[in-house]
Amino acid sequence: MDKILILGLSKSGIAAAKLGVNLGYNVYLTEGKSEVNELQVKELENLGIKVEYGRHSDEFIKNSSFVVTSPGIPPKSELFQRIQKENIPIISEVEFAYLNSDTPFVAITGTNGKTTTTSLVSHLLSQCFDAPTCGNIGLPPSSIVEDENDFLVCEISSFQAQMTEKFKPFISCWTNFTPDHIDWHEGLENYFNAKAKMFLGKQSPEYAILNAKDEKLLEFSKKCKKSKVFLFDTEDYPNASYIKENAIWYKEDGVEEKIIDIKDSPLVGHHNYQNIMCGIICAKLCGMENEDIKSGIISFRAPEHRLEKVRELNGITFYNDSKATNPEASIVAIDSFDGVDVSLILGGRDKNTDLTEMCKSINQHIKTVLLIGEATQRFEENLKKNGFDNIIKEETLESAIDKAISLKPDVVLLSPACASFDMFNSYEHRGEVFKEYVLSK
Repeated sequence: MDKILILGLSKSGIAAAKLGVNLGYNVYLTEGKSEVNELQVKELENLGIKVEYGRHSDEFIKNSSFVVTSPGIPPKSELFQRIQKENIPIISEVEFAYLNSDTPFVAITGTNGKTTTTSLVSHLLSQCFDAPTCGNIGLPPSSIVEDENDFLVCEISSFQAQMTEKFKPFISCWTNFTPDHIDWHEGLENYFNAKAKMFLGKQSPEYAILNAKDEKLLEFSKKCKKSKVFLFDTEDYPNASYIKENAIWYKEDGVEEKIIDIKDSPLVGHHNYQNIMCGIICAKLCGMENEDIKSGIISFRAPEHRLEKVRELNGITFYNDSKATNPEASIVAIDSFDGVDVSLILGGRDKNTDLTEMCKSINQHIKTVLLIGEATQRFEENLKKNGFDNIIKEETLESAIDKAISLKPDVVLLSPACASFDMFNSYEHRGEVFKEYVLSK
C-alpha cells in the first residue's frame, strides 16, 4: 500500500486525505500549526489516517510516493524544499482529484471575475446536468469526485494551477490577467506562467476560452495550438461570443446565434456581460440548447455582496457591492452604470490607496456621493481636487441610505472602496446591514 503525504489540515487537505483512504493509500497528514480542531483530527485518525501537528517530521515526509499540497503553502517554503530534496513529487489537491475521476472538468481562472463566472457556469450547466462548483469556491474537488456528476466546474487559483502537471480540463477559461500575488509567485511573469500551464502542452484542454479585450490573453491565445480556441468580447474571430445589436451572440466556425437580449440579463456592467459571454461558450460546448442557456442566465443571481441587486422600490434600484474593499473594485461597479442617476455610498476604513482613477470614474458616472466612516475626509478632499463637488456626509450607513432615497435617483449603489472594520465586523456584515435596511423600507 503506497504511502502519500497530505500537507495541511485545511478543507482541501482533509478532503484529499479522505479520498486517499478511499483509494487504498496509506495516508499521512502533516499540519504546521499547533492549535487544531481535535474533533477533526480524531475523525481522520478513526479512518486510519496518521496525523501530526505543530511540526513537519522527517518520519512523515520520507518514503512518500507523492505529496498533495494545499494552495496556502508557497513553493519557496522550507517544507517544500525538504520534500524536494527527497525527490518526492508534489501535486495540488485539484490534480489529485482529477487523476482519480472520470468526470470532465470545466476550469476557470483569472485575476478578477472568476468566482462570478464559476458560479454562473455551474448554474447554467445545472439546468441540464449535475455540475457543482468546486476548487477555490464551493467544495474541494476531492470531496465530490466519487459522486456521479456530469461536469465539475472548478475555480482555479494561480496557487493551485502552479502545482499541476497532468491536470487536463475539458474546458479551460481565463477571464483576465492583472498584477496580483506577485510576492507568492516571486514575479509577474511567474504569476502569468502559473495560470498559463492549464492551456499548454500536455495540459492543453479540448477547448480554451479567453478574454479578447485583455491584450496579454489575446496574444497568448495564439499559443494554444492543441485546443480549439474561443474568444469572448470580440466579433473578429470564427469562434466567439460578443455583444451586437444590444444582445449577446455565440459564434462557432463562423455560424452565429443570438442567445439573449442585454435587457433580459439580471447582471449589469460590461464585466458581467463578459462573464455571461464566457458562460455561454461553456454551456454551448457542453451541449446545451439556446433556450436553456437563456433561462439559466435570467434565473442567475450574482454572488452575494458583488454588485448584487437587492430590490427595486419606487423607481429606485438598490445594489450591494460591499465586497468592493478597494478603489479598483469600486471602479468596476461605478463603470457599470451609464446615463442613469446614481447615488454612490462610499467610505469605511481607509486603505490609503490612490483615488485618482476612482474619482475619474465618479465624475463620468455618478451624480451624488454619500460619504461614511473614517475615510470621509480624505475621500472628500480627493473628490473635490478632481472636480467633483456633489458630496453629502453621513454618520451611519442607514442615514446614508435614507438620504440617498430622498434624492430619488435611479440607482443607490453601495460600493465602499474601503475596508469595513471601522463600523462593521466584515464586508459581509456591512452588506447584510445594507440589504436588511433596504428591504425593511
